[in-house]
Amino acid sequence: MSDTPARLLSLLSLLQTPREWPGRELADRLGVSLRTIRRDVDRLRDLGYPVRATMGNVGGYRLVAGKAMPPLLLDDDEAVAIAVGLRAGHTVAGIEEASVRALAKLEQVLPARLRQRVGVLGRATEPLLTWSRPTVDPSQLTALAGVIGERVRFAYRDGERLVEPHKLVAAGRRWYLVAFDNDRDDWRVFRVDRIGDLRSTGHRVAPRTLPAPDAAAFVAGRLTELTPVYRAVATLHAPYDQLADRIGDLTPLGPDRCRLDGHADTLEFLAWRLLTLGCEFEVHEPPELVAYLAAVGGRATRAAG
Repeated sequence: MSDTPARLLSLLSLLQTPREWPGRELADRLGVSLRTIRRDVDRLRDLGYPVRATMGNVGGYRLVAGKAMPPLLLDDDEAVAIAVGLRAGHTVAGIEEASVRALAKLEQVLPARLRQRVGVLGRATEPLLTWSRPTVDPSQLTALAGVIGERVRFAYRDGERLVEPHKLVAAGRRWYLVAFDNDRDDWRVFRVDRIGDLRSTGHRVAPRTLPAPDAAAFVAGRLTELTPVYRAVATLHAPYDQLADRIGDLTPLGPDRCRLDGHADTLEFLAWRLLTLGCEFEVHEPPELVAYLAAVGGRATRAAG
């Protein structure tokens, strides 16, 4: 890359990623010599970019935070991703206006080709559905993040808790706190919007080992445990080949029948799935699904007069 300004911008874009870049790897990426990389790093430092260099076999270059950080550089995909993210719904109260301001500033400096990409995505998608879900105060998240590694008390809907916060996890349109509950001697997941009166005990604690690969996996597992799962067994009066590409968990019973043995977390989904197959069927279990279908059938019959 012989164009020095373009090369400096490419180098700066690489250095903004959160990793250490060996000089040889930078030289290979930009198609220049190690000597050129060293000169370009010096040019960036002269422009005010705090580039740190470490020596040795595992050494390299990285951009560190400074008091007067020059403007951030984004590649095309990063800029589009941020713009689309700012258009999406929010789970943190009070940041909607700030997001709109940030989006306006970003779109103002986007090149025409990227503004077009963002516009196409905006026209082709709808905003996130905003059912009445509780949002959390940013100060609540900040306060909880600040006491990770401490033992704290807070009010929860079933009384006061003494816990050791571990991680905050965003799932769907809710925030959750993963913490070790000292009173119950076990790990727990707390909805952040239900936490109140947070108080630090001033007691620092050593990190505990979470019984999961990470906090997100732990929350996902606990939410799954709390969600009821229904097993549906039904006989479908249609050939297996006619339904196999539309629904799984099927077993042929003959030329014109097959057996469904599936699972879902709601009766509504099971009923909808069966009713949209376009064939006669008989439900063997669960009894809750039979009762739900009877109620739906009654409403449908009354609606049809």
